[in-house]
Amino acid sequence: MQGSTYLANHAVLETTDLSEARSAVADKYCDHRLDLIRGRGLDMRYNHVPGAQSSLNVLSYGGDVRINPGELHRFYLLQIPVAGKALIKHRGEEVEADVWTASILNPDRPTDMEWSADCTKVMLQINADFLNLVACEDLGFDLPGPVRFDPKVDLSRSPGLAVREAVLSTVRAYEDGTLGPGRQRFQEMSLERSLARTLLSLQPSNVSQYFEMERFPIVPKQIKRAIEFVQTEYHRDLRLDDIAVASGLHPRSLQSAFRSSFAVSPMDYLKTVRLNAARYRLCRRRNRESVTDVAFGCGFSHLGRFSRDYRARFGHAPSETV
Repeated sequence: MQGSTYLANHAVLETTDLSEARSAVADKYCDHRLDLIRGRGLDMRYNHVPGAQSSLNVLSYGGDVRINPGELHRFYLLQIPVAGKALIKHRGEEVEADVWTASILNPDRPTDMEWSADCTKVMLQINADFLNLVACEDLGFDLPGPVRFDPKVDLSRSPGLAVREAVLSTVRAYEDGTLGPGRQRFQEMSLERSLARTLLSLQPSNVSQYFEMERFPIVPKQIKRAIEFVQTEYHRDLRLDDIAVASGLHPRSLQSAFRSSFAVSPMDYLKTVRLNAARYRLCRRRNRESVTDVAFGCGFSHLGRFSRDYRARFGHAPSETV
């Protein structure tokens, strides 16, 4: 299958009218601005399958268009190009999307897009409250704020390919009749949770550190205890001996086990967890904390070293986090 032939038996609209195209998409997503920016006309095709907490969509405009939805508010939107190109401006970042690069839009960040005339995307829309609920249920604790994904999804690497395959395999299930709207409701809801978990575990985000256990190789229970201890107590003034006591291993044995399993020391792992937690807190748009409060709140005792390590990991200063 290529292009708009995905979910062809679930067609919503085919039109050459710009206003009609905008209205149909707005009805399923949110209000937005849609403009032709080049060429003479539109040849829009839109297919859609609704779910309880998500939907699958296939969309092409057949013309060079600019789409400005602002903030999505209620949902995340994973966009997988199966043909053509698009330029996505989101959260102060740009993603040049094509068949090797997908994008994911966060609900509380403004978006502006340009799609080429030959661009077709398979898209997964997930309710924001649902995805955050799945995250909290899997982790066993409440998050201090919403999940925010890196908007670029690299389809040339294994994690991105796994995300793509999870979505397209669900599309195929609707294509071959294994699934259908309103039927096998329990199975559909299970699939929705599975898709949410796939995104949470494989796509980089401000909560990736909490899902690292799912990507770790099989490790001894002592190492799992050490990881759990670090992830819950990272804000404290921890020493290697503290982590060793929590794990039940001698400090030297703990060092050796970490390097064997993860190629880092326990203290390097602790620093990574702290930096990820700091970035999570600095990404807040409302009631944003100062860099100093975040640094000390995440267990750092020296602001200069915190800024240096933060820049080395994320490519910019803490104060430049958006």
